[in-house]
Amino acid sequence: MALLARYHLPGLVVEDRSVEVPLDWSGRRFPGRSTSLFYRVLCSPENAGRDLPYLVFLQGGPGGACPRLTSPESDGWVEEAVRHFRVVLPDQRGTGRSGRVDGSVVAREGDARAQADYLRLFLADSIVRDLEHLRVHELGGARWVTLGQSYGGFLTLAYLSAFPGAARASFVCGGVPHVPASADEVYACTFPRMAAKTRLLYERYPQDEGRLALLAERAAAGGLSLPDGSPLTVRRLQSLGQGLGMKPGHERLHNLLDLAFAAGDGSAAAALDAAGGDPARVEVSPAFLAGVWSATNVVANPLYWVLQELIYADGELERPVAWAAEHALRKRPEFSPEARPLMLTGEACFPWMFEEMPELRPFAGAMDALMGETSFGRLYDPEVLLANETPLQAAVYHDDLYVDAGLQLDTLSRVGASHAWVTNEFEHDGVHGGQVFRRLLEMARDRGDLDGVL
Repeated sequence: MALLARYHLPGLVVEDRSVEVPLDWSGRRFPGRSTSLFYRVLCSPENAGRDLPYLVFLQGGPGGACPRLTSPESDGWVEEAVRHFRVVLPDQRGTGRSGRVDGSVVAREGDARAQADYLRLFLADSIVRDLEHLRVHELGGARWVTLGQSYGGFLTLAYLSAFPGAARASFVCGGVPHVPASADEVYACTFPRMAAKTRLLYERYPQDEGRLALLAERAAAGGLSLPDGSPLTVRRLQSLGQGLGMKPGHERLHNLLDLAFAAGDGSAAAALDAAGGDPARVEVSPAFLAGVWSATNVVANPLYWVLQELIYADGELERPVAWAAEHALRKRPEFSPEARPLMLTGEACFPWMFEEMPELRPFAGAMDALMGETSFGRLYDPEVLLANETPLQAAVYHDDLYVDAGLQLDTLSRVGASHAWVTNEFEHDGVHGGQVFRRLLEMARDRGDLDGVL
């Protein structure tokens, strides 16, 4: 372990650490190469120096770095966690300070085939081995507690499968994967929920239906560019729906649309009237274009879209993932760019992204190769999960846009020692408030699942 820095944030004592891990745990594709695993260890000032148990946070994504905090209150679960634990925040490989991968990095790996082989090493089967190395070799080997948010829940079940008994207890928020995994199944569930979330936007804010319809006509006419030079197409406009599964996502989008037009009173009718009735002449405000770019770009975490569908690839597949979201979209004409009302899309990657988005273009060749593959690392072992003895407390959000509640409950019915709290009080990002983790912790303590830990 290399201790990089020790410092204080308001309400937190922080240590920055780093360790080298094999790039390829199998040693077959990239023998001898390593990558860095960066992680932070947090505690409250009053607990500094105390031998508290470790809690490791498995962040969402894929491709997401650990939270960058300003205080315990800046991410709701942290305030509760540091009362009881030393909190470990790893940047998953390829993210943050853990050998971050972007287009320039992947280009150095050679042709598309070599790049695809390289990118496969940033999936869950490698991540969980990094975590176990961290626990055993850097943190003393004591069993720890895990908390997984969204994709972190996928990592949790992969970790419980690969290393049964390594965790004393596990918590998952909005992220129990369906086992057996299927990208086709996921997107068959996602698009109806996405349509419902779009309709809810229009029910709450009726003026936004006309605004998005006019923006779609203006985008279809061409000539609109985002701050990075990429075009504002109707498909890019539709991808604004990816925030509708968070609170207050509908309000954020409504406020962005409120700034859409440079002329008139903010309504679609006034903007069209100012353009002489010609949608191609409607003036879209620079503030709106900047907001669209901010809401839809992945400059900070390009692996988010690169790995998005591959997180559902578990072991030997009957057929390739092969752009599952695109295939599901084509079966639903209400999501056509020409359809009205305009339906918005969420957390689904499409081939056009690797053509239009500058940060993703360098990955296009590798994506073509990856989408044709059928052999991946084994993630979930149904027999091991059925025999699981690690208490697992899961918050299942009834209206979750991204991870279907019914599929989550189906999986949990076949995971030993698992308990579900189903709620419609929160959206997918509920853990970032102050209530969800506290509730799960209380439930675990009431059951005795944390005896000997707290």
